[in-house]
Amino acid sequence: MPNIRARLLAVLVVLCGFLTMAGTPTATAATIPDSLSFDGSALTVSGGRFVDASGRVVVLRGYNVSGETKLDENKGLPFASVADAKKSATALRALGGGNSVRFLLSWAYAEPVRGQVDTTYLAAATAQIRAFLDAGIRVYPDFHQDLYSRHLFNTGSWYTGDGAPAWAVDLGDYPTESCGICFLWGQNITQNGAVKAAQYDFWHNAYGLQDSFLSMAQQTMTYLRQNVSSEQFAGIVGFDPYNEPYAGTYDSGQASRAWERDLLWPFYVKFRARMDAAGWTDKPAFVEPNLFWNGNVSKEEGGLLDAGTLGSRYVFNTHFYDQKAISGILMWGNAADGQYVTDFGTVRDRASAAGTTAIVSEFGHPLNGTTAGKAPTVVKAMYQALDSRVKGANWWTTPAASGPVLSGSQWQWDIYNGRHHELMNGNPDKLLTAADAWNDEDLSAVRLDDSATVTLRQDARLLDRVYPSATSGTSIAFTYEDRSRDGSTTLTWNPVPSSLPNVASLVGSGQYGLLVWRSGGGTAPTELHLPASFPTASTTVVSDLGAVYGPPVYSATTKIAAAAEPGGTGSRRLLLSTTDSGTVHYALVTNGAAAPSATLLAAARGELSAWVAQKIG
Repeated sequence: MPNIRARLLAVLVVLCGFLTMAGTPTATAATIPDSLSFDGSALTVSGGRFVDASGRVVVLRGYNVSGETKLDENKGLPFASVADAKKSATALRALGGGNSVRFLLSWAYAEPVRGQVDTTYLAAATAQIRAFLDAGIRVYPDFHQDLYSRHLFNTGSWYTGDGAPAWAVDLGDYPTESCGICFLWGQNITQNGAVKAAQYDFWHNAYGLQDSFLSMAQQTMTYLRQNVSSEQFAGIVGFDPYNEPYAGTYDSGQASRAWERDLLWPFYVKFRARMDAAGWTDKPAFVEPNLFWNGNVSKEEGGLLDAGTLGSRYVFNTHFYDQKAISGILMWGNAADGQYVTDFGTVRDRASAAGTTAIVSEFGHPLNGTTAGKAPTVVKAMYQALDSRVKGANWWTTPAASGPVLSGSQWQWDIYNGRHHELMNGNPDKLLTAADAWNDEDLSAVRLDDSATVTLRQDARLLDRVYPSATSGTSIAFTYEDRSRDGSTTLTWNPVPSSLPNVASLVGSGQYGLLVWRSGGGTAPTELHLPASFPTASTTVVSDLGAVYGPPVYSATTKIAAAAEPGGTGSRRLLLSTTDSGTVHYALVTNGAAAPSATLLAAARGELSAWVAQKIG
């Protein structure tokens, strides 16, 4: 959740005056439908990138599933049933274009009694995880917490939390919670004495709290590994140990950077050891720095600066919400072209310096309230910054400065949005049904309509995007012009320049993506996700590999082809095949032209080849 807003009020005031199970996995799975020979291998971190067994650089795009885990109505699970999980997985792939999810888990429900892990909860969570794996969607679980625990809050409170079980709260004998004058739930992190004290105790392992959490985590991971098939386990990318960590209260003379060094990082090292003990040795820990390290209002020094080289055992995992836009005061208008390229560039640079890859595991903007009108531009600008560190107006001039394409998981994919039945803090007089049913949040990209069909709440052109899901070699530059809407206005931030008239004619008013990459000598093709707005029969591809309208069905000898994405969801991908090494290739994919002539295709190809030679070399 956007906890990163926690200190906003203070700023505004200033501005305004062990479960080890024996045996073999009980779950088995057939080959994932629509899989090809190069699909389904486990990912590792190598050379600062996610890499599959074919050596391709993989980009993870998807959503958090989901804030429902933070509620009691489904007992800490993202879905009420496996059937709902399957329905959501299919829709997430087919409507939302996702190839991965951050799957939320709850300590409170995993260990309701100290030292006793609830295998019924773990079995239900594992079954829901399998629904995504069987749909060809990669998963990284996350032990989620916000404001430490719902059990800190009284039945009449304005706010609630999630995370730690009741017994962990009872140990602390914490003061009665109160946030004072708080307009945003996240302010509890730094203003609520009970929340601050509980966070402090966890990081200092008071009452052995951290030891208990680590033991529970190891048992959870052991259960997961032993209750999915080897093929399914390959689809689990890694584990996010702890959502949005914060000190609570710093020790005397301590600040954020020292806290990360002395308390947060040692916790991650211990968690990493628990992963190894549970059989997750080859999977990275998705470690988050102090949640305020990259805020654009509240900001504290951090980013695991003293952790050294993270390497292949860890992924630099961070969140980004625009505090200024959410405030409604510090940013009056909408987001613009390039709004977040610097912020996301900082994420790229920090991961690179740490010798690993990065993922922005939460981003988004509220869809209700006084600032909801900013959402179309804010979220577009965030996806733009994931794609490239160059704003649209400059991209065609300086494409080589794009940097790596970032992985990201939007907050959130909650199919129960607006249909909840949550008794806030167990209070029968506070029945929450609207929005996300949690602290007045409303960020879900989806809902169920009256026929129980998953329906997007945001523009499909914004969410279902062209992106390079697997690159055989190294990405040099990528951009995607989604032509998403802000009301009735089409947002075009990266028009094809007039210096490329035939390319501009080919694209017209349509959507387009352009990838430039350097081949790596692998035999598996480069893949780009094809949104639903790119029907195969009317998609145009112009590349140094050829130029086609309506790519043919994939075969090992076809350089430009289309195929179903694995999982049987009906989603599709573009496959670009070449076995050379060190050669610069490009591919433009667009839905703009209807049956373009061979002359136009050849002319556009000539323009792009000259442009690549001039700008990339």
